[in-house]
Amino acid sequence: MKKTYWLALALGLGLHLSGKGQSTKGLTGVTDTSYSNYSALKNTQKTHPQALLVTEITNNQVKEQRNITYIQAGNRALQLDVFYPKKIAKRGYPCLLIIHGGGWRSGNRSQHIPLAQKLASLGYVTVTAEYRLSTEALYPAAVHDLKAALRWIRTQAKTYSIDTNRVATVGFSAGGQLATLLGNTNGMPSFEGDLGLNEHSSKVHAIVDIDGIVAYIHPESGEGDDTRSTSAATYWFGYSKAENPALWNEASALTYAGQNTPPTLFLNSSVSRMHAGRDDYRKKLATYNVYSEVQTFADAPHSFCLFSPWFEPTIQHIDTFLKKVFQKKTP
Repeated sequence: MKKTYWLALALGLGLHLSGKGQSTKGLTGVTDTSYSNYSALKNTQKTHPQALLVTEITNNQVKEQRNITYIQAGNRALQLDVFYPKKIAKRGYPCLLIIHGGGWRSGNRSQHIPLAQKLASLGYVTVTAEYRLSTEALYPAAVHDLKAALRWIRTQAKTYSIDTNRVATVGFSAGGQLATLLGNTNGMPSFEGDLGLNEHSSKVHAIVDIDGIVAYIHPESGEGDDTRSTSAATYWFGYSKAENPALWNEASALTYAGQNTPPTLFLNSSVSRMHAGRDDYRKKLATYNVYSEVQTFADAPHSFCLFSPWFEPTIQHIDTFLKKVFQKKTP
């Protein structure tokens, strides 16, 4: 852990040594609504006409509380929704922090409410949290927000019957990148931020990455192509990868993958660039006998987890993986 902590600090120096100021042109203050379930469906049906959007469900065994403010970031109240089994569990239920995608710039937490509801019906407490996107705050604000959400979860253990030794991050696309980064920076103060609740842990015990990259600067990555327009990652970092590669590597879970990495499940589409760094990440984990798994949906579009016929097998893979890694109480 000490080795990765000092590595993070060293990488962070790139911010100060790049010689170029961080660009704030992406901080428009205007919500970017370009990525939504319906825009994704319209785009997906061009190549996969069988795709059907999964909508919210009602289950009398699942309770919910929505629009809860979990932290105040300046004047910004960040909110989340909680879905949890009606029956109280003596030991507590595993808790899943579900993180939406949208290129760190668009998307919103409501996109994964059906996923959260379905997993809650299977015996999980699920939390869909918003985080500051690149229209309002640059990296690492989103990381700090979500670390705060993990700490908030631990303050609510009694309220929602949560087993705080079984906490997982589940993220799609940009959310998958964040989910893996959160898990791979367990116990590293430079990633925690200062949004309060610091007396609680932000530890992650398992990771589910749904088509999210684990490395930005990598032969398999398509991130950082600014030739036609500013890329999503460049907006998020405020630097191109040429201007500050150290910062881009700092935000890559592959940088820290190793003996302290939680067990990781990759659920992947047929879009190869969304798997950047995955195989190298798994090789690192294998060196330390840390469990990882890949489930690939052949010919599936990038947004597959939002639609039938891929939604149900996505749920099944997540449930099977988590039952496997949580079958023994995590220390």
